Amino acid sequence: MSAPAPPSAGAFPSPPGGFAPAPPPSTRRNAELLLLAGATAIVTISLFLVEASQEQSVTLDIAKYGLAYLALFAVAHLAVRRFAPFADPLLLPIAALLNGLGLVLIHRLDLADAQTAVYNSWPIPSPDANQQILWTGLGMIIFITILVVLRDYRTLARYSYTLGLIGLVALTIPALLPGAYSETNGSKIWIRLPGLSVQPGEFAKILLIIFFASVLVAKRDLFTAAGRHFLGMEFPRARDLGPILVVWIVCIGVLVFEKDLGTSLLIFSTVLVMLYIATERVGWLVIGGVLLTIGFFFAYQAFSHVRVRTQTWLHPFADYNNTGYQISQSLFGLATGGLAGTGLGSGRPSQVPFAKTDFIITTIGEELGLFGLAAVLLLFLVFVVRGLRTALAVRDSFGKLLAAGLAFTIAIQLFVVVGGVTKLIPLTGLTTPFMSYGGSSLLANYALLALLIKVSDAARAPAPVRKKDAVAPIAEASTELLRKPEARPQE
Repeated sequence: MSAPAPPSAGAFPSPPGGFAPAPPPSTRRNAELLLLAGATAIVTISLFLVEASQEQSVTLDIAKYGLAYLALFAVAHLAVRRFAPFADPLLLPIAALLNGLGLVLIHRLDLADAQTAVYNSWPIPSPDANQQILWTGLGMIIFITILVVLRDYRTLARYSYTLGLIGLVALTIPALLPGAYSETNGSKIWIRLPGLSVQPGEFAKILLIIFFASVLVAKRDLFTAAGRHFLGMEFPRARDLGPILVVWIVCIGVLVFEKDLGTSLLIFSTVLVMLYIATERVGWLVIGGVLLTIGFFFAYQAFSHVRVRTQTWLHPFADYNNTGYQISQSLFGLATGGLAGTGLGSGRPSQVPFAKTDFIITTIGEELGLFGLAAVLLLFLVFVVRGLRTALAVRDSFGKLLAAGLAFTIAIQLFVVVGGVTKLIPLTGLTTPFMSYGGSSLLANYALLALLIKVSDAARAPAPVRKKDAVAPIAEASTELLRKPEARPQE
C-alpha cells in the first residue's frame, strides 16, 4: 500500500472536522444602546438638579420630559438597528446627549421666565421645553423616514441638480417675501404662515451640500486641471473659477437681501472645504480666503448692520445699554461661571437675551463652567471626527464628499457660534446644533444625522462576498469591443 502523497507547496491542510464558520461581523448596536442609556441617565439627573435648585421640590416635569426623551431615542435606536445596522455607534448617542442637555437648559430657562412673570405680576408664559419635545419628535420622524426610504445614499447623486435647485429656491424665498412674513430682528430668514414658521436656510444648506458633492465628483477634472504655480502652490486657471465665483455671488446675495451673515458664511466655508478635499489644492483655500475678505469689506462699506456688528465686536462696552448689551451680558455670564460653574439652576442665564437660542452656549458656560463647556465642545469634536472618519472609510467619492461636507458644516457652525458669544468673531445669529431652541434647526440637524448614519453604515458594512467562478447572467454581462485580427500574409 503506497503512502499518501504529500500536500502540494503552499496548500493549507484542512483540520479534522473542517474549518469553523467565520463569526458574524459586529454591528456595535449594543454599545450604542449602552451609550444611549448613559445619556438618558445624565439628562434625568440634570433635570433633578434643575428642579431641586429652582423649585426645592420634584415636579411631574421630570417624568414628562424624561419619559418622552427615553421613548423617542429608544425608537431611533430600533430604527438604526433595523435599517443601518453597521452605522457608527457614537453618532446617535452624542446627538441624543446634546439634545437632552439642550432640553434641560431650556427647561431651566422656562422656570426662570416663570419666576420673572410671577414677580412682575405678568401672565406665566407657556414652557418652551414642551415645544422642544414636540420638535424633537418631528425630528425623529424625519430621521426614521430617511433611514427607511433612502436605501442607498448614492441615489441622491442622480437628483443632485434638482435638489440643488430646490435648495437655492428655499434659500431665496425669504428675500422675496414682505418683511411681515419673513423678517425677525432685522434678518429676512423666515417663512411665516398662520400657525407655522419655517427657516428654509437650515434645510437649504443640506440640499446644497448634496449638490456640491455630486458636482465635485462629476466635474473633478475641471477643478484639478493644471494651473499656475506660485509660492509653491498650484492655483486653478482663471476660466475654472466660475463655480466658486457663483457660490460667492449667491452668498453675497444672501447677505445683501436677507441680511443673514451666518448662513452666507456657513455655506461658502463648507463649499470651500469640500473643494479642498476634492482637489487637495491649497490654492483653492487661498482664493476662497481672498473672496471672503473682499466680501466682508464690501459688506462693511455697504451695510450698516455689518458695521454695527463689527463695531460691537471691537468695542462691546462702548454702547452697553444698546448694541453692546447682548455680548456684554454674555461675557459677564461666562465670567460668572468660572471653572466649575454656578451649578444647574443656580445662575442667572436669563439675563442674557436669546439665552435659549443664539446664546445657549453662554448658559452652559455660566451654570456648568469652563469644565462643562469644554465637555460639551468635546462631544461636538468627537461627532465631527467620527463624521470625518466615515468620509475616510467609505468607498465611493460621492460618499466621501457628502460625509465630509455634513461633518464640516457642524464644525464650522459650532466655531461661528462659540466664536460669536465669546467675542472671538462678530455675532452672526446662528444657533448651536441639537441644543438651541427652535424647530427648523432641530429638524434639519436630524436630517443631517440620518444622512451621516446612512453613509457610515455603508462605510462600516462588510464587503459582499463574491463566489468564485460565478458566471454573471447574460442580462448583466458587460459588452466588450473586440478588434478583428489582421490577416497574415501568405508565404
